[in-house]
Amino acid sequence: MLTVMMECRDQEPELAQTLSVLVAGAVEGLVSDVIVLDHGSSDGSSRVADAAGCRFYAQWDLKDVLRAARGEWLLLVEAGARPLHGWIDEIGEYVALNTAPARFSQSRNHRQPFFRRIARSTPPLEHGLLLPKGQAIAVARSGMALGQLAMGHKPRRLSSELVPSWVARQGRV
Repeated sequence: MLTVMMECRDQEPELAQTLSVLVAGAVEGLVSDVIVLDHGSSDGSSRVADAAGCRFYAQWDLKDVLRAARGEWLLLVEAGARPLHGWIDEIGEYVALNTAPARFSQSRNHRQPFFRRIARSTPPLEHGLLLPKGQAIAVARSGMALGQLAMGHKPRRLSSELVPSWVARQGRV
């Protein structure tokens, strides 16, 4: 039903955090597969992905990967991001009733300081992106990254929150 996709480069701890939350979605039957697109990691990212049963691509073309995805919907997230309580039911209902892309709501407990929020542009996947696989294939090009795929959509806002990946990165530093 849902394929989760993320990119990584030397983000073993962040990848593990995200995958641990996705287990509940797999148990509930929502998440059919997870795809990790690597950008030359030299840490244990591939071992973490393999242990979690993910498909790990060290060399990839986005269009080919999208065609191979099992789910009819894609959830694009950054390594380290974690959906919070209630995401499984909400996404399950959303994909059953809608055809438009959607994003998670910003976490109320994990916000950048005010001046940092207004001084920076929000990365395209900071709040994730849920979109139909067919729509993603239609706009994907060779050499495209997931962040580029996420741009240009007018997604609806889900009520479920997503802890952004910068929180996990901050905890590691």
